[in-house]
Amino acid sequence: MEENVQELELELEMQEDVRRGKYMTFPVGADVFGVELKYVNEIIQMQPIAPIPEVEDFIKGLINLRGKIIPVIDVAERFGKETFEYNDRTCIIVIEVKGVEVGLVIPSIAEVVSIDEENILPPPNISHATAQSKFIRGIGKIGNSVKLLLDPVKLLSDDSLDFTDEQENEEEE
Repeated sequence: MEENVQELELELEMQEDVRRGKYMTFPVGADVFGVELKYVNEIIQMQPIAPIPEVEDFIKGLINLRGKIIPVIDVAERFGKETFEYNDRTCIIVIEVKGVEVGLVIPSIAEVVSIDEENILPPPNISHATAQSKFIRGIGKIGNSVKLLLDPVKLLSDDSLDFTDEQENEEEE
């Protein structure tokens, strides 16, 4: 039994190593964002979203994913970008942060890229932070292009959206 546990732990570590330094990138307006693969559970096609009354506009509602109820956020609206029309390329990236799953609606997936830690610069220190800049972990340099790398923990535990703390409080009760 103990051998099986050790094998499973080793397998999980290997999966984590394979994902380390890899980012799924997607366009939002003129910017290209990336989210580290270790946070990505799956990518699903757009599906009906049940609206939630009296929430922020960027919270689109809830989806039922194989019996799990998952809140869904429109990334463009979250960052104060121009909204886009959902089409057949629009998809939902299901990410997990601190045991909480959330869907991010994005226009399309660009690519999965590897970015070494030495090619990630800290985000610029801007005194009047825009909605998107306060969720940026760093700026990844790939050749002549840059990718704005998201910090999913900050994205989901912002004052106006606090799924992670809410979930933790429910578990404590």
